[in-house]
Amino acid sequence: MRVLLIGSGGREHALAVSLAADPSVDQLIVAPGNPGIAPLATLRPVTATDPAAVAALAVEVAADLVMIGPEAPLVAGVADAVRAKGVACFGPSGAAARLEGSKEFAKSVMAAASVPTARYRACSTVDEARAALGEFEPPYVVKNDGLAAGKGVVVTSSVDEALAHARDCGRVVVEEFLPGPEVSLFVVTDGVAAVPLMPAQDFKRVGDDDAGPNTGGMGAYAPLAWAPADLVERVMRETVEPTLAEMRSRGTPFAGLLYVGLALTPAGPKVIEFNARFGDPETQVVLALLATPLAGLLHAAATGTLAEHPPLEWRPGAAVTVVVASHNYPGPPRTGDVITGAERPGVIHAGTARRDDGALISAGGRVLSVTAAGGDLAEARAAAYALVGDITLDGSHHRTDIALKAARSELDGRP
Repeated sequence: MRVLLIGSGGREHALAVSLAADPSVDQLIVAPGNPGIAPLATLRPVTATDPAAVAALAVEVAADLVMIGPEAPLVAGVADAVRAKGVACFGPSGAAARLEGSKEFAKSVMAAASVPTARYRACSTVDEARAALGEFEPPYVVKNDGLAAGKGVVVTSSVDEALAHARDCGRVVVEEFLPGPEVSLFVVTDGVAAVPLMPAQDFKRVGDDDAGPNTGGMGAYAPLAWAPADLVERVMRETVEPTLAEMRSRGTPFAGLLYVGLALTPAGPKVIEFNARFGDPETQVVLALLATPLAGLLHAAATGTLAEHPPLEWRPGAAVTVVVASHNYPGPPRTGDVITGAERPGVIHAGTARRDDGALISAGGRVLSVTAAGGDLAEARAAAYALVGDITLDGSHHRTDIALKAARSELDGRP
């Protein structure tokens, strides 16, 4: 199978590792890719958000499967253009990707499908946002209605900060705060059949003990020994299946990867958000434990044959990923710093580049996600942090408490 993977971040590097290891994959092409992916695949230049360019590349390389990693190309309709060329594509249509592209649209789908989620108000002006905030208790949750690269949400007890975010975004969704631990569940679907992957937990705040502002994610781990035993079954029944049915009823079936971000509230799991693609950095730990070859699973979803795919198999043990971020992230990051120790197995490249002299340098906010597996969380943590310790990047920072409470069995799934 010849696979074309679209994207250039940490998610795509993690996907490339799994796809390259799949014995059914004869050739892996990644466009545009990054320095970490280069040893695994043939890199091709492309503007990922240009539907015609991606579709043309898929035809040129005679791809058997195109896998679109990032959200922006999906919302732009890249999957539609690829499928129009007769090429199997893993990723929802532009219309279905609105589940991530518009928070208000996602809320409307959830309401129609009776999916458990937070109460909300959609606001187009600061005055509307101020009125909406008056309906909820702090902490206040204000979300950019559109795509925001994982940083469009503010959770704060300050009305002024909440209103400032609403002013900066333009159109927002103001929600009630959902208490309880957060869980990420990835679901592979062909629009009808749906296969859940292993739940994971990520860490959104920049600092230890969840201090500081939200980020795109500072680390993750799996499995979640503390989660309710029926969590996945319940979420599939109450959330995923009704959502897929509602999307089909609208004439925009969702086929691809449905990311369900959950809060385990006292009333049960409720949806925080939907995404239309694999999440970063949870993808790294989930794929590290997935024993089933990835390309066949994605191809089955892309060709409407997921119901015929064998049950998933998982490796024993646990996996942990720790994000190494640039100086000043999640503010405007400093880039161009030389990185050493990052070209080895387990180090996933997210924001890196090559200098003319061949040196590896930082080129983004979240630069690397260091992933390791072990017999249990404590072993996986130790291995991941040992890898982090071998990396040098001036001014970089990372959390030191990824999966720590879970490894110590200090979590029980209750808020």
